Amino acid sequence: MEEIYAKFVSQKISKTRWRPLPPGSLQTAETFATGSWDNEENYVSLWSIGDFGNLDSDGGFEGDHQLLCDIRHHGDIMDLQTLSVNQQWTTAHYHTGPGSPSYSSAPCTGIVCNNPEIVTVGEDGRINLFRADHKEAVRTIDNADSSTLHAVTFLRTPEILTVNSIGQLKIWDFRQQGNEPSQILSLTGDRVPLHCVDRHPNQQHVVATGGQDGMLSIWDVRQGTMPVSLLKAHEAEMWEVHFHPSNPDHLFTCSEDGSLWHWDASTDVPEKSLLFHQGGRTSTFLSHSISNQANVHQSVISSWLSTDPAKDRIEITSLLPSRTLSVNSLDVLGPCLVCGTDAEAIYVTRHLFS
Repeated sequence: MEEIYAKFVSQKISKTRWRPLPPGSLQTAETFATGSWDNEENYVSLWSIGDFGNLDSDGGFEGDHQLLCDIRHHGDIMDLQTLSVNQQWTTAHYHTGPGSPSYSSAPCTGIVCNNPEIVTVGEDGRINLFRADHKEAVRTIDNADSSTLHAVTFLRTPEILTVNSIGQLKIWDFRQQGNEPSQILSLTGDRVPLHCVDRHPNQQHVVATGGQDGMLSIWDVRQGTMPVSLLKAHEAEMWEVHFHPSNPDHLFTCSEDGSLWHWDASTDVPEKSLLFHQGGRTSTFLSHSISNQANVHQSVISSWLSTDPAKDRIEITSLLPSRTLSVNSLDVLGPCLVCGTDAEAIYVTRHLFS
């Protein structure tokens, strides 16, 4: 079990994000940001984790997360990204437009940055492309989706991925002048809402999503319109999924059911069935593979696109010592992980792979 340290902060935490390190840096992550929600007053806060990891006389971890600064935020924080920018776009998302007597704002549900570009999506089904040095949106797709857009990430510049409330994964190419997606992929059956999406950092065609049913879906956007694999995961909504940015055979998910999981699909794991570990308990989880990767050389296939669950093992470890209220957000950087919960706690570990 990785050493994990909790701090109770008297506010429900909706988002956590590490401050990025310079490329090639040998430092470990030290600073992270949090956003809160469902409180009388919500804040964006910046924290330093300081030094901890040694057991004290009471058996707890020494050290503490130190609040560096915070700023009050009007409304719930729905997403967080880090970028040096001095701009504010107050009417990015709305149900009824500015200037109308019945003006009604809409929640901005997701944001992604690729300096200097910033993309936002919202409950209004709108996609905005901003630049850090522009006061107005560079591009807006007003009716991008008839349903709520829940999350967005870059596939490759200038393409983005969005997920929505009817189980669709859409690819948008900003080079195209039209307002239609260049590709639509979807879950079959009940159109379960998708809440989160992340792209493999090295193999950009490999995408992971999580949804309302707690399932982890792995997609290959080069082929087909359905997931390559569906993995039974959490017992309630999956709120975030993240490939490790420098070790993407490792993936992390968190859920409304109060769990935080580490998925290990590295090739040096022995060939066994999909396993789950928490303390001394081991359970077998089901995996269902949909598509066929035959005739593709195995060395170029991501471990996440494997189609023989009987031979390929994924090891799952629960990172929290016990179930809590909803784990809303997580972020990973190097050996460090941070997550935030509705139990008004922030959890940090600096020893993911020890």
